[in-house]
Formats: sequence, structure tokens, C-alpha cells
Amino acid sequence: MRSLQVTIKDIAKQLGISASTVSRALKDHPDISEKTKIKVKALAKELNYKPNAIALSLQSSKSNIIGIIVPQIVHHFFSTVISGIEEYAGKKGYNVLICQSNESIDKEITNTQTLISSRVDGIIVSRTKNTEDFKHFRNIQNSFIPLVFFDRTCHGLKTDKVIIDDYKAAYEATEYLIRTGCKNIVHFSGPENLKISSKRMWGFRDALKKNSIPFKEEYIINADNLEDGQNETEKLIRNNKIPDGIFAVNDMTAAGAINALKKYNIKIPDKVSVIGFTNELISAITDPPMTTVEQNGYIMGCKTAELLIKRIENIDAPFISEIIPTKLIIRDTTKKN
Repeated sequence: MRSLQVTIKDIAKQLGISASTVSRALKDHPDISEKTKIKVKALAKELNYKPNAIALSLQSSKSNIIGIIVPQIVHHFFSTVISGIEEYAGKKGYNVLICQSNESIDKEITNTQTLISSRVDGIIVSRTKNTEDFKHFRNIQNSFIPLVFFDRTCHGLKTDKVIIDDYKAAYEATEYLIRTGCKNIVHFSGPENLKISSKRMWGFRDALKKNSIPFKEEYIINADNLEDGQNETEKLIRNNKIPDGIFAVNDMTAAGAINALKKYNIKIPDKVSVIGFTNELISAITDPPMTTVEQNGYIMGCKTAELLIKRIENIDAPFISEIIPTKLIIRDTTKKN
């Protein structure tokens, strides 16, 4: 079966000229007459001719393709980051190739190998929760491909990165709970090997200490998804250890806590206040709507793409850590200040 992709040879055959003449006409080569250029370009447009990206990359050693690896595309945060990357990269003439690790280290390794083989000009990564060996990321650097991390970074690798101040955002969220009357606050935390999780936990701890609220290890409960948030909250309720405030590492966990509190008819925020993190779509449609931390994923995506393209253009520039501002979005799962 004949390929649907129109080639330079197809145009040359129809016009009765050589493929090299077509190629030079499309590039506005001075040796080709204006009459020939007009005929070639008109037919190319009529046949919807598109240059072969792989062939062009082999000629120029530049593909104008950026690779992205994210844990899960379905998460609103990651999808908004991708939107920002695509928007900025598109304006700069780059296409985007998206890979999903699905929180699997093996899939993440395969993703990196795929992108290297695809001759991308640079790679943007937010790593999995389980990534502890960074050999596959070093392999990207050893292939002289620029690498930028966002949100979930890798300690010990020298790269550009775009992050938020997780410590400060968590501190402010916890302090808001305290200011609105909460004194017995628990934190549903993420994996300790993730820097974002540990920083949010330390922000929580320090806010308690700064406000003279004794810290107890039992205030930190590992739960970073909807199911865990619901199960751990129900466990607290059944054991008669109901807190008056919950600060969750992400919105899905906070949503799980809200489900459990409603199941047991515990009023929110009268009896228990809840704060999430990220400002996912779910945060605006929980009942009641959730107070959360806005992480500005779209802005993060634009800045990440900007840093990567600058790195592509100047591989030896000093590395940059860009911090995106956050904001506490006050809704109805917390009392008013």
C-alpha cells in the first residue's frame, strides 16, 4: 500500500523535475527560478506536503522536539504543567512528545530510553514517587541532552529545576488552621523520599512549634491518595482520636478525608477543618468546596519550557532553580480567619 505521506519525489514526478530541484525550491535556493519556486510551493501546498521531521533532524542534528515524562497525565496538576510547556514550546517552534511513567520506575527508565532514541533536543521530567536510583537520568546527561526537572526533583543531579517553596506553602497552610482555632492538627504526608513531601511535612511541624503547639509523631500519618485519606480518617474516628484540623499533602487525600468525615456526620469545618494542596479540579467540587494551596501548574510549565530551551541554546550556562509562587485558596472546609 502506498504511504499517505507526500514526499519530495512525488512533487518532482508531477512537475517533471528532479527531487533536488524541488528540495532547493522549497528552501528558496537562489539558483532556482521564481517561476519554478512558485509552481513547486503551490503543488506542495495542494498535496499537503510536510517535511519529514526525522530526516530534517538527521540533516541538522536538531529535531525541535522536547520530551516530557510525568507520573500521571490524568492529574490536573500535571496536565496544566503540560499545557504550559506546550504553549511556550510551540511559540518557540518546538513540538512536544509526552511520556507517562504511571509511577513505575521501570516505565520511567523505558521512557528515558525512548526519548533519547527519538533524538529529542531536551527532556523535562517530574519523577515517580519510587525513583531512588538516578542512573537513567544520568544517562540523559551523558547523552548531552539538556534535562530540566519540575516539582519532583532529584537530589545530587546538577540540572535546572522549577519548583515551589513547599516548606513555606505548608507552613502557611498549617498556620491558617491554627489562626482559625485548630489546636489538634494531623498531617497526611507523602513518601519521605520525595523532597516535596518532606518539605511539606517540615513546614507543618515548624508551624506547630512556632505557635507553641506540642508536636507528636502520631500527628504525621502516611497517606497520599483518596483511598488512604478516607481510610486513615475513618481510623482516627473509630479510635476516638478525631483531630480538629487536617492538612493533607495533596487534594485527593484531603478529598478522602472529607468523604470519611461526611460518612460519620462530622461537620466541616465546625468540628474539623481540612486543607489540601495543589488546587486540583476536585478541590472546587467537593462538598463543601476545599481550601487548598494553588500550585500554579500552568506557570510552572511555561517556566520549565523556557529554562529547557535556554539550556538547549546554551548548554554551558549556570544552572537555575526557579521558584513559582503559591497562594492559599480559602474555601469552605476551613473557618474564616
